[in-house]
Amino acid sequence: MDILLWHKLLGPYELAVQELVLKFRHMKKEYQDRGMYCPIESVEGRVKTVSSILDKMKRKNIPMDQLEELVEDIAGVRIICQFVEDIEKVSRMIEERSDIEVQYEKDYVKNMKESGYRSYHLIIFYTVHTLEGPKKLQMEIQIRTMAMDFWATVEHSLQYKYKERIPEHIKRRLSNAANAIIALDNEMSSVRSEIMDAQLSSQLQHRMVADILNNIENMYRVTSQREVEKIQEEFYRIYALNDMAELKHFHTQLDMIAEGYRAQSVTEDL
Repeated sequence: MDILLWHKLLGPYELAVQELVLKFRHMKKEYQDRGMYCPIESVEGRVKTVSSILDKMKRKNIPMDQLEELVEDIAGVRIICQFVEDIEKVSRMIEERSDIEVQYEKDYVKNMKESGYRSYHLIIFYTVHTLEGPKKLQMEIQIRTMAMDFWATVEHSLQYKYKERIPEHIKRRLSNAANAIIALDNEMSSVRSEIMDAQLSSQLQHRMVADILNNIENMYRVTSQREVEKIQEEFYRIYALNDMAELKHFHTQLDMIAEGYRAQSVTEDL
């Protein structure tokens, strides 16, 4: 392939990664805005470098004219979850989307690779729209826990260093580490409900505090500074108690007070 054509080839893949990362991050935000637990912890994406593509083509003996057909992961999106149980949920969420066509799956969570690698892969088709019209691209989505991602990142670095000829003593240690990762994921799953409850409670508190501060700020426009300062003092007193029930009650009462001031302001304007 002419060197100048690589940019033209990879441009649509870069667009696809940007779009999917944005969509999955927005999906997480929607869950959070509704006070719901989201199985997506974080999302990142990348397009393979030209050297990585060439290396893979060389290893697998892929001809240049079959590059886009046989290199499934020219573009990739990685979704990180907190718990093993979340992997299946994210997979179903992706399969139900109308803008993503799942070709097939590679389940390295249930069928761990000999090296110890665990992850769930979806090979998909995703269409982007360019100046030359729509282009249907083959991509890979990886879904894994934070613990699996840590192991995979370390293993990938070692593969790069040793050119896929990792010494046996390091392989054994990687295998031991993979078993420890499995134990860690299992342990986290055992306290999953408690962790989720704590995280949802924290999100609720953050939203309430933001709403309270917004109401207090707006009240400066409709009532006296002395009155607002009294409300502020009460908020700080209740917040220091670290009592969610008290904070909820204050939030509700403040909403009613703020609404009353707003209604009074409108009446006076008339």
